[in-house]
Order: sequence, then C-alpha cells, then structure tokens
Amino acid sequence: MMLAAPSQVDSRRVKEQAMLLGFQLVGVCPASPPPHYEQYRHWLEKGYHGTMEYLVEHLPLKQNPSELLPDVKSIIAVGLNYNQDPEHKPGEPKVARYALGRDYHKVLRGKLKHLANWIEQQHPNALCRPCVDSAPIMERDYANLAGLGWFGKNTMLINSRRGSWFFLGLLLTTVEFEPDQPALGVCGTCTRCVDACPTGAIVYEEDHWQIDARRCISYLTIEHKGPVDEQLVADWSFGCDICQEVCPFNQPRDSQPERAQKTTEAGFLNRTPLPNLQRLANLEWGEWDQLTRGSALRRTGIEGLKRNAGINLRNLESSVGS
Repeated sequence: MMLAAPSQVDSRRVKEQAMLLGFQLVGVCPASPPPHYEQYRHWLEKGYHGTMEYLVEHLPLKQNPSELLPDVKSIIAVGLNYNQDPEHKPGEPKVARYALGRDYHKVLRGKLKHLANWIEQQHPNALCRPCVDSAPIMERDYANLAGLGWFGKNTMLINSRRGSWFFLGLLLTTVEFEPDQPALGVCGTCTRCVDACPTGAIVYEEDHWQIDARRCISYLTIEHKGPVDEQLVADWSFGCDICQEVCPFNQPRDSQPERAQKTTEAGFLNRTPLPNLQRLANLEWGEWDQLTRGSALRRTGIEGLKRNAGINLRNLESSVGS
C-alpha cells in the first residue's frame, strides 16, 4: 500500500466495509485514464469485437472515468467469487458457471450501492457511481491498478491467490482514498488456455495476448445474433469456461485454500432448473420469460437460446452417430 498523501483518506475502513458486504477482493486506485486504452482501440479497429458495435459507440466514454462521474478522484475495485461445480449431462444445456445463478449485474450493483451509501454517510459531500461491466469503463485496467489481479494469456484478470473465478465491480467516488499498488504476475511459459481453446480465439499479436471474439464461444452463444459456425459452438449453450478450467491458478492447492474456493453467495447458488435441450430448442415466449427472469441467460434472447440448443442437439446427434 502506498503512503497516503495529506489530502487522502485512509482506505482501510472502506475496504473493511466492502468485505462485510461479501466481496473477497477489494482495492483502490486513482481515477486516472486507463493505461490500455490505445491497445483496446486497436483491438476494435481490427474487428475483433465482431458485431458488438456498442463497444465502438462507447469508446469515447472509456477515455477517462470523469466521463461517468465528474470530479471523480478514486476508483474502488471489488471482486466477488462465483465459482461452483457445474452439473452438465448429455442432453442438457451446458452453461458457463457465472450464469448458473442470479444475474451478477443485480448482485454486484446492489452491494456496490450499499458501499456507496456507506461512503456518502461518512463523507456527506461525496458523490459515487457504481459500475458493473455494462458501464462504459475499462474495469480490468482499474482492477489491475487497484491490486486485484494481473492479465493472463486468456485476457482474464488473475489473482495469484484466488485465480479468476470472480466478477469485477467498480465504485467511482469523489473521495480521494489512499491507493494500492498495481498487481503483478505472469503466466510464464504456460499456454494451457491457448492450447485448450477449441476455436483458436486466443491470439498473440502486437506483443500481447488478445481475444478474437469472432471465434470465441462465449461471444458466439451470447452476443452474436443470427447464424453461427455450429462446429465452433459445439456443446455450449451459453458462454464457455474452458480457458479458466485449465488455468493452473484455478486448480485447488492445499497451501492456498482460497484457490478454486466455491462461492457462498446465496444468489449465485440459487439455481433455476433448466429444461433439457429438446425443450429449450422449442421454448415458447412465456416459458422463456419465466426461465430467464433475473438471470444472465436473458442476455442472449429467446431466439439465441433456442438457436444454441438446436446446435447442441445437432452436434450431439452427430457425435453419437460417429
């Protein structure tokens, strides 16, 4: 932790409050421009974002956090564990772990609002703005600057003690809190995520690792509308966990009990039972609405979910026939 300047507020109490709210990771960084903005802009120029045009539209807002909160001084970055054992059987939907329970936007935003209220009670003139990943801000940059983790080859933020099974949230505030040191770490020679990615979506260009979303299963099953290469989607119905499942930092280790630890967040553990693929591929709107209410699964829309289930069925039939 850096030594606090005379104008800075000690960050220990706000970190304690964040932990009481259930966050496993918390750190603070200055509200400076994001260090990887130009790298991100080049990524967009290469078209690696696929059809996610909203990323291009939001680009100007990501230049500086003051675009979201004028006079912002500090950014509090938090991490919330979502890891749990998947339960996937042939003929059933295969869903990324982060989408098994309640929509993380709702869970994180609720906790961040509580933290914002606490700050505003302690500092009556303070302003705060909670941001989850739907906000136009480069959350991984600020989480790294706040000491939560470093960038892996799969571009995930990895915490050396906890791995990468955690959501990121940011709280922008006009209070100038004492900042933390940026996180340091490297993957070294390990290429397990690169080798395991079945579609070759993890690429090395311009001296850094990046994701070509056009080949990423998560993008294809969630963000992309319309037809997709069915061989790329394989048996995933929503999202993909492969690059995290093979990461050494997500493997249990007796000397580090936090690593691969399962979540205790009630909202994430309260799963809605999913119908089998056959039924999912033929959902009526009312059933889809009930099934996805309060769930991240709603993101892909009814047609996307039905499309994915149909692809899964055809790929399953093909694999059985071969």
